Amino acid sequence: MRVFLGLFLALLVSCSEPAPPPGTPTVLIVNAVVIDGTGGPRRNASVRIYDGHIDEVGDLEVRPSDSVIDAEGKILAPGFIDTHSHHDYGLSDEPGALAAVSQGITTIVAGQDGSSAFPLEDLFKGLENEPAAINVASYAGHNTLRAHVMGQNFRRPASGEEVVLMRRLLAEEMQAGALGLATGLEYDPGIYSDAAEVLSLAHEAASGGGRYISHLRSEDRHFWEALEELLEIGRQTRMPVQVSHLKLAMKSLWGSAGELLRLLEDARGEGIDVTADVYPYTFWQSTMTVLFPERDFDNRESAAFALEELAPPDGMWIARFDADPTYVGMTLTEIAELRDTDPVTTYLDLLAEAEAAASDPDNWGESIIATSMDEADIADLIAWPNTNICSDGGLAGRHPRGFGAFTRVLKQYVREEERLSWEQAIHKMTGLAASHMGLQNRGTLQAGAWADLVLLDPDLVSDRATPDDPQAVSSGIEKVWVNGELAWDDGEITGARPGKALRRSVNQ
Repeated sequence: MRVFLGLFLALLVSCSEPAPPPGTPTVLIVNAVVIDGTGGPRRNASVRIYDGHIDEVGDLEVRPSDSVIDAEGKILAPGFIDTHSHHDYGLSDEPGALAAVSQGITTIVAGQDGSSAFPLEDLFKGLENEPAAINVASYAGHNTLRAHVMGQNFRRPASGEEVVLMRRLLAEEMQAGALGLATGLEYDPGIYSDAAEVLSLAHEAASGGGRYISHLRSEDRHFWEALEELLEIGRQTRMPVQVSHLKLAMKSLWGSAGELLRLLEDARGEGIDVTADVYPYTFWQSTMTVLFPERDFDNRESAAFALEELAPPDGMWIARFDADPTYVGMTLTEIAELRDTDPVTTYLDLLAEAEAAASDPDNWGESIIATSMDEADIADLIAWPNTNICSDGGLAGRHPRGFGAFTRVLKQYVREEERLSWEQAIHKMTGLAASHMGLQNRGTLQAGAWADLVLLDPDLVSDRATPDDPQAVSSGIEKVWVNGELAWDDGEITGARPGKALRRSVNQ
């Protein structure tokens, strides 16, 4: 009886979808191997697109109004959803979003690491007036709210009155359509917050139907305590909580993936809706200051520990250093040799030089890329059923993840190493990602969903971006549709800008 009722309801829903009027132009993709994003098995099918949505999936006959595209037996999947993205930076100047669409990303989730556009209403209205090629959702950033309320007087816990003001701003951001609250607790000014401040703001987000996502307070020295802080937020607020770019970023932690996943499973068994996203690289990109959680930038012992346990000198290279741009692309070892100083002294000197340059608003930037994770741990974390894929990348920059994270997973973990099936990997990039973000009508290839689609060649799909060539475009992504329009076609952005601003609790 339940099976019959389910089939009846499914038929009722499908019948309620308005069919294209006779003669209305539609797109029909034929001869596709459909992997629908649910994790279910592939099937051979055709897909018809109408009015930005998927109209039909199945054994479809060609109509006179169809513009037919032959998939030639390649994989057709939902567009990839990047749950931790920085591709929004510079998007108004590069609306084609080459880095994203060329690797199959159709939706990005911004407002990460505690930093977001403010107010979000301006971001969403801007995207509605001048769309980009991709869809954009966003969290409200704790660091952004904290900076707005506390200004430069942030090196301390917030007062009760200041927390009230932050909650008021967060409520407005939630009303504007934020997915929830994002924290970046390794970064200024959020690093100076206490757990009570963050929990209070998390309650505000939860009361508005939101979610919590966090760059943890520590990904190395104090990792387990930082993870417990996130779990306690999930325990207290009962809202979904997600660990951003989950990693074990310290030598002493390598090999602990099994212990970590058991802890997360125990939390889920307790009723905490904890999930995570992961990118497929052993090296990260951040500020030089992130290696000093005590902000003791003149402490040789802290620097020596960081270079021994967190970021070896020959595995760290400069991604940005406005104080002396000639260092970009060089490792710390190479710079130390050039300066004829030891790596610890060199790193402390570079920090001091970056800080001195920060007084000039045109000459302040610094960033490093550092090798810090173990490949076996990454593989285990990616395989966890509650982990989805992210990039943590941008439209430009020195880290190859901005151009290659998703295609790297498909090449390495699916085709080459067979750690994941195509169905599992695509589920982690689509349906699972949408579920973790609370996105509606996206992430699955089924009638009625928005027509965000990727056509890829499983034999050729691959990342090509490297640290030496970080903006090399991936191969094997043949076509990308966003809301029914081609945004990427045979190796080129099309110039179409069909992306939407995805506000929470709106028909997305």
